[in-house]
Amino acid sequence: MRKVVVITGPTATGKTELGVRLAKLLGGEVVSADSMQVYRYMDVGTAKPTKAEMGGVPHYMIDVVSPFESYSVSRYVEEAAAACDDILRRGRTPFIVGGTGLYIESLISGRDFEGRPEDGRLREELAARYDELGGEKLLEELAAADPERAKKLHPNDKKRIVRALEIAKCGGSISEHDLETKKRPPRYDAKTIVLGFADRADLYDRIDRRVDRMMERGLAEEVERLLRMGLTPRHTAMQAIGYKEICAALTGESPLDEAVETVKRESRRYAKRQISWCKRYDSALHLNFEKEPDFEKAVFLSTNFLK
Repeated sequence: MRKVVVITGPTATGKTELGVRLAKLLGGEVVSADSMQVYRYMDVGTAKPTKAEMGGVPHYMIDVVSPFESYSVSRYVEEAAAACDDILRRGRTPFIVGGTGLYIESLISGRDFEGRPEDGRLREELAARYDELGGEKLLEELAAADPERAKKLHPNDKKRIVRALEIAKCGGSISEHDLETKKRPPRYDAKTIVLGFADRADLYDRIDRRVDRMMERGLAEEVERLLRMGLTPRHTAMQAIGYKEICAALTGESPLDEAVETVKRESRRYAKRQISWCKRYDSALHLNFEKEPDFEKAVFLSTNFLK
């Protein structure tokens, strides 16, 4: 089976740097697995790697779509799989690097998104009903049609609730479809490395400092440019952590200093969810740093693990 390397973990753990170092050593190229780095013009708030940070290693799935578009996991799987297959054909190793767990799982497993019914008009109607009645009510409706899927969703997850209801009302079920695809062998043989910190307080401190650096590097100015381009809080790209909070401050909904604190809090919460997701990787190499990342040690342990 075709072999790939996955480097994942919560935000601000050094995934990008370790991915570049290992790719250089082991003849690899990087395929990003970050649901926000796919958007162009969104660099600071997504911690998108610079050319210098890429270190000459080819990177894929970065800057692939306009922020005016809604990007889906199915589109990611299609495009990322094409990148991985091209890398493998050239005798090199794909390093799938990022913290969007659903993207990684769907890509590795070979999840099939074909055959799911679509009805754009119905989706718009359901989205309007969500706005009118709220997530709790729509989630109740989904529970009646697809209880397994409903259990996995939060009332605030408008996009996935609406999509699941759309499929259910068209006579399908995400749960049944996913169960069928899980019976198939995975697309890739993945060796996974999970980064983290021994003390979660150190991770949270690192996240807070990272948000401060983003502000110093011009996050507010970046959001302002996006607003001038015509983006609104309704666009999916602007709902990302860091962007929606700063957007609210720039439009007068909250003071900027409060918005920055909210970005930090939401980033810590997101990291907590990522940590929970990564617990599923039983056979992975889990590297937990002390205080700050030790990349020399991480490279040594990772290369031994991959060999």
